[in-house]
Amino acid sequence: MAMKEALEAAMHSGSAEAAVSALQANGAALATEDTMTQAVHDVYCGIMADHQHPNDKDRDQAAQILAALAKQAS
Repeated sequence: MAMKEALEAAMHSGSAEAAVSALQANGAALATEDTMTQAVHDVYCGIMADHQHPNDKDRDQAAQILAALAKQAS
């Protein structure tokens, strides 16, 4: 489903929780810099990392990914 259709489905859902569920059900992901930072750490560092928590590099990469996604959405 295209982003426009996912957003339209979410807008007609009635509550914030239902809107998030509608977006997720239609293949959209919601992320903040914190959640994207953790995701970058989980994917790129993995269980073999020499550190257990996201670091500044992970946060920088998350910010860059979010900026790129925002650019594509506009």
